[in-house]
Amino acid sequence: MQPNVPEAYVRFLAHYHGDRDFFECHELLEEYWKEHPSSPYRNEWVGLIQAAVGMYHYRRGNAAGAKKSFAGALRRYNPERLRELGLDAERWTELLTTALHRAEIGAPYRDVDLPIDDESLLAKAKAACASFGADWGAPSRMEDLELLHRHARRDRSDVIEARRQAFEARRAGR
Repeated sequence: MQPNVPEAYVRFLAHYHGDRDFFECHELLEEYWKEHPSSPYRNEWVGLIQAAVGMYHYRRGNAAGAKKSFAGALRRYNPERLRELGLDAERWTELLTTALHRAEIGAPYRDVDLPIDDESLLAKAKAACASFGADWGAPSRMEDLELLHRHARRDRSDVIEARRQAFEARRAGR
């Protein structure tokens, strides 16, 4: 594992394995990725974001979104870089490929854990998980509609405003 893993990655792992808030996983790692565009792990960050988005879609019953996200994630990874991030790259590829296949055949969703090989990373992620009151390895709360539909319940006013400003700038430049 790299000596100083980003806190965003530790929190990503904590949410992924704790409250199974895949939307939050996506938000955390996407923010980090955008703030660190020259990271040597940029493809792995995107791949992990796509995997979390795929789990989010799959759990909600959106097989098409899950398949697209899982396939994208599988194309992104460099196994050596995943190992540097404390993951068992071969096992993760196998698990994600199985999730993709299950989505393709319409099998019901089931949680898929990231295979963390690094004991110190695992300890950090479990501690972060405990810090927000989640139980490591708990199953998805399929009855929690807030968790299942986070994308529809978030405040997007800042994104809408940024898009409006970009549109106005393009229009003014014509």
